[in-house]
Amino acid sequence: MKIVVNTRLLLKNKLEGIGVHAFNVLKRITANHPEDQFLFLFDRKYSEEFVFSTNVTPVVIYPQARHPILYYWWFEYSVARILNQVKPKVFYSPDGFLSLNTDVPSVPVIHDLNYEHYPNDLPKTESWYYRHFSPLFAAKASRILTVSEFSKQDIMQQYHIPADKIDVVYNGADDRYIPLDGNKKKEIQNSYSNGEEYFLYVSALHPRKNVKRLLEAFDKVKESSGSSIKLVLVGPHYFKNSEMESVYQKMQYKNDVIFTGRLNVEELSKLMGAAFALVYVSYFEGFGIPLIEAMQCDIPVIASNITSIPEIAKDAALIVDPLSIDSISTGMLELLKNETLRQKLVENGRQRRLSFSWDKTAELTWQAIEKATT
Repeated sequence: MKIVVNTRLLLKNKLEGIGVHAFNVLKRITANHPEDQFLFLFDRKYSEEFVFSTNVTPVVIYPQARHPILYYWWFEYSVARILNQVKPKVFYSPDGFLSLNTDVPSVPVIHDLNYEHYPNDLPKTESWYYRHFSPLFAAKASRILTVSEFSKQDIMQQYHIPADKIDVVYNGADDRYIPLDGNKKKEIQNSYSNGEEYFLYVSALHPRKNVKRLLEAFDKVKESSGSSIKLVLVGPHYFKNSEMESVYQKMQYKNDVIFTGRLNVEELSKLMGAAFALVYVSYFEGFGIPLIEAMQCDIPVIASNITSIPEIAKDAALIVDPLSIDSISTGMLELLKNETLRQKLVENGRQRRLSFSWDKTAELTWQAIEKATT
């Protein structure tokens, strides 16, 4: 079987949620199916680390698709030309974008519909592109993959897609996220937080990640507790983060907030393993991979009570209202004071993490691809 894959988000040292998903799924299905041929479509020079096996042929097609106008050109002309020439059995697109200009059976991964619920969190042209084309992509798809039951229900309701056309494939977490011993934790704390314990946030500094309220909540925690604990934020700056920066500048305890920028998995897994707790209070998520990464490291989690997050975390997180600064700060204070609760969350996380693995994700993805070809 010949499969063409949209791999434009496989970017060396810049893998975020969708790129991490694509990397882990494609690495496995190409290895597990050596009898099949995979044509990977990149929009720029690629890294050889993404050519996973001998049955992968990388192709660069232009233009670089990093703007809605260029998305349109890349998918409707460049990708369509390849698909119509190669005539594969299926086109697999981990970022949810398809070409409407081809009859090739197509399987997108629609991770979430945040742009339908919070369109103003994106630049206007980006928001318009997603909201105009995503319903068309969903209608065209032979099958749709998504990463939670929450997102499945959302796609069904927003785009009127029948349930039997959508397959849920949970994400996994990298095996390098493991518990650390006390000495190693102290070493990491000495490197990043002046030897102090720290709450950890991991993700792009995007409006829907709710960093603004997290910073305000942390200020309240510091003021009421007198604790020396820090807040470490890992992730690249994103568009439209001026509100977050304004809140940060007004903080009483901003010197206890540490921004690391983007980190590779080796460093991030250590930083996760040495954290006091992960605080993941997004107001919209399709899944939330850091939740599972924290569970693998035996780190307790504070998480939002909305969208997909309660489904993924279940009883392995202290659930708070992400729209309430008081609720977030109360949760953080509770973990500071209650060691029994921390240990209970860690134990629950050890059980909950067994439900997730990239091997399962890849297997279910392949099953959906096979369904699309019959």
